[in-house]
Amino acid sequence: MMKKTHDSAIKSERRPRPALWQIICIVLFLFYMLLPIISTYVFSIAKRWDRTILPEGYTLDFYKRAFQVSYFGSTLRNSFILSLSTALVILIIIVPTVYWVHTRLTRAKPLLDVLMILPFGIPMVVLALSLVQIYNFPPIARSPFLLIGAMVVYAMPFMYRPVVNAMQAIDANTLTEAGQSLGANVFQVLMQIIIPNILPGILSGGLLVFSTVFAEYTLTSLIVGARFKTFPLLLVEYTRINGNVAATFSVISFTIAWLASILILWVGSKGQHTTADTIRVR
Repeated sequence: MMKKTHDSAIKSERRPRPALWQIICIVLFLFYMLLPIISTYVFSIAKRWDRTILPEGYTLDFYKRAFQVSYFGSTLRNSFILSLSTALVILIIIVPTVYWVHTRLTRAKPLLDVLMILPFGIPMVVLALSLVQIYNFPPIARSPFLLIGAMVVYAMPFMYRPVVNAMQAIDANTLTEAGQSLGANVFQVLMQIIIPNILPGILSGGLLVFSTVFAEYTLTSLIVGARFKTFPLLLVEYTRINGNVAATFSVISFTIAWLASILILWVGSKGQHTTADTIRVR
C-alpha cells in the first residue's frame, strides 16, 4: 500500500509533456522573432543579397568601414552616457517614491499609476517640441541635460512597473518596522533592506530603460540633433548611404544590448548571493 502511494506521488510530481501543437507554436514563435535578427546579421556580412535566396558571398569589409567612421566612437560613447544617466536618474526618483507611497501614502497609488501611464499617451514629437519651446534658455536649451530630462519622462514607466511589482511581492511595512525596531533610520532601511529585496525588479526596469533609451531616435533628433549625436542617429544616417553598413551598425547595437543585459543580470545575481550570505551570517 505504501509503495503504491509512493509511486502515485512520484507520478503526480512528474510534469506533463507538452503537446505537439504547443511545440509547433513555440518553434513558430522563435522563428518569427529570430528571423529578422539573423537576417540582419547575415546581411551585414553579405557581398550581395538581392538576386538569390542566399547571399552570393561573404565579407567583413562593411565592419571595417563601420569602425573607420570618424564619429563612430563618439556616438557610441554618447549613447552610453545618455542611457546610463537616464537609468540612474529614474532609479533615484522611482525607488524612494514607490517605497514611500507603498508604506506611507497608500492613497496616492492610483494617482501615481495614472501619472506613469501618461507618457505612453504623449507622442514623442509633441514631447520634444514642447520641451524645446519651454526650456529655450541657456544652458538647458537643446542641451544633453534637456535630452536626459525628456528621456526620463519617456522611459520612467519602464522602471516603475517592475519596481512596483517587486515591492508588492515583499512585506515592505513589516520589513520597515523590523529595521526601525533595530535602530535603523528610513534611509538605512531603504538601502540595506528594501533595495536588496526588490533587486530583481530594479534590474528588469534598468534593462528596459537602457535598451529603450539606447535605441531612441526621435527625441534625440528633435532636441539636440547633431550637437549630441548618438548611435541611432548614425544608424539612420547610413541607411541612406549604405544599407550593409547600416545593418552592421544594427548588429553592433544588438550585440551591445545583449552584452549589457548579460552583465547586469550577472551583477544582480552576484549581489543577491552576497546579500543572502550576509543574512545567513547574521
